[in-house]
Amino acid sequence: MGRNRLFEDDVIVIGLGRFGSAVALELTRLGHRVIAVERDNAIAESYVNKVAKVVHADMAQSSALEMIRAAQPKIAIVGIGSSVESSVLAAANLVDAGVPSIWAKALSPEHKRILDRIGVHHVISPEADSGRRVAHLVNGKLLDYIEFDDGFAIVKLKPPSETVGFTLEQSSIRRKYGVTVVGVKAPGEDFTYAVPQTKISAHHMLIVSGPVELIERFAARP
Repeated sequence: MGRNRLFEDDVIVIGLGRFGSAVALELTRLGHRVIAVERDNAIAESYVNKVAKVVHADMAQSSALEMIRAAQPKIAIVGIGSSVESSVLAAANLVDAGVPSIWAKALSPEHKRILDRIGVHHVISPEADSGRRVAHLVNGKLLDYIEFDDGFAIVKLKPPSETVGFTLEQSSIRRKYGVTVVGVKAPGEDFTYAVPQTKISAHHMLIVSGPVELIERFAARP
């Protein structure tokens, strides 16, 4: 029997500081199998049973390459916040291992330039990107995500198949899911505020607002 989880790809999160731990815990909550890697043994121990697997290791070491290749992750996130050198070396190991999607936190504009140059696919500025937000973007269901302090969020996402070809009134999104479609945007067209007669096509991007939990439920629709 296969593993009972929402998503099939394991995610490696390197560094369990404030940012990395927020990413790891949120991805776990969203249904991913998270392998967390932390070089501080006490911190690593504190996350046992909070994520799928915790590894006590220094991913800046060249010996980490074999571990990465053995894990074969589709996604890796470098959340190291204590050392630019460690962050760059860990990211370089991920690049050398051929991880298809690498995200890394930049501590400065100079750090960002280095990460870009060595081949990191997504460089995160922590001032603009919280760990929870990055988790939702890594998750792949949401194209953009802004969460407010009261658990309310505004997101951009592709329309679930059940809404395509129907007006908002016909699909009853608000009644079924408790979220509101604020507007729609198709390629080459202007943003349009949504009304009950707005008809959704497969090319539309939806701007949706509502409680985070309800948005996640709506976004999980096929």
